[in-house]
Amino acid sequence: MLQRLVERSLGEVMRERGLQVVSRPEVEANDFEEGKAFTFSALLQVKPEVDVKNYLGREVERVKLSVEEAQIESALRHLQETHAHLEPVEDRDHVERGDFVAIDFVGSVDGKTFPGGKGENYYVEVGGENALPQFEEALIGLKKNGEHTISVAYPEDYFNRELAGKAAVFSVTVREIKRKILPPLDDEFAKDHGECASLEELKRKIRVRLENEVQAIQESGLKEQILTRLIDAHPFEVPPAMVDHQVRYLMERNQSRLANQGAASSRSGTSVEQMREEIEPQALRQVKATLLIEKIASLEKIEISDKEIQEKVEEVARSAGEKGATIREIYRREDAREDLRSQMVFDRTLVFLLEHAKVKEMAPPIDAKEKKS
Repeated sequence: MLQRLVERSLGEVMRERGLQVVSRPEVEANDFEEGKAFTFSALLQVKPEVDVKNYLGREVERVKLSVEEAQIESALRHLQETHAHLEPVEDRDHVERGDFVAIDFVGSVDGKTFPGGKGENYYVEVGGENALPQFEEALIGLKKNGEHTISVAYPEDYFNRELAGKAAVFSVTVREIKRKILPPLDDEFAKDHGECASLEELKRKIRVRLENEVQAIQESGLKEQILTRLIDAHPFEVPPAMVDHQVRYLMERNQSRLANQGAASSRSGTSVEQMREEIEPQALRQVKATLLIEKIASLEKIEISDKEIQEKVEEVARSAGEKGATIREIYRREDAREDLRSQMVFDRTLVFLLEHAKVKEMAPPIDAKEKKS
């Protein structure tokens, strides 16, 4: 009964004062005595009211960047690599640098096998730096179908802490040796793999794509500058509960990403406390940015309609392919739609601020010019 009384009283106070509470209240109640007024105190963390000034016409700097011919050639070579095929090597029986070899292997440390230290018909690009460089180097010269012994030393900073700094011995059998065959870069390649009538048209298509990427990178950088200038110009305190919520969100997102990558990361040895400490400044910045942008959106009456929400949901669902139905189901929930609305308002407000910013064009750094030449 007392709990319901406290909750009702707090609710009335919050409505009267227009408070947005961001944490569970810490209540300290006095003893209840029948016939006497019941009093209690409550500590609440509330969403701060932000006063934003001079947010239009902020000066930002854009570095002039252009797409160079070397970048187009690099993208073209990458496309060529993706359409290469492998052919068995018939004119020799030993491994050379650049070969793709299928191997069976069993590794041991101190005479004991270890998880992930065994494989069959496992392909390695010799010199491709996808395996331990020392292991790849040791494959050079090995003969097909012969059994060989390779010794490697794992580096001290190896992501698997169980193997870091230790010596391992591998028993290796080379099953197949193949070489990579690149398709010729000609008009036929452009037709087959670039949907273009000629190689020159494919190069123009690549240039447009790269220019769009440069523009997107520049725009992202300008928006970050705007946020930084807004945050620096408007110092204010943020309730710990809001930062804590954002920290937990970022940590969950990072853990989900690592899980999707098989957790093969050097950060697998990082403690939760260390990760939290590293993430907290980022979380604080994001919370401040959100509060500032929300205020500006309110002042400028920047809104997202229900129709725009639905169009965005359909766009995301179509791009998700087979998972489209799941995406649509998620966004039937009101909380998911409101989260999406908030993100879209944030993005639209940043675009608005960028449109009203003073953009100063800057020459690229000298070292950037040298790298291009």
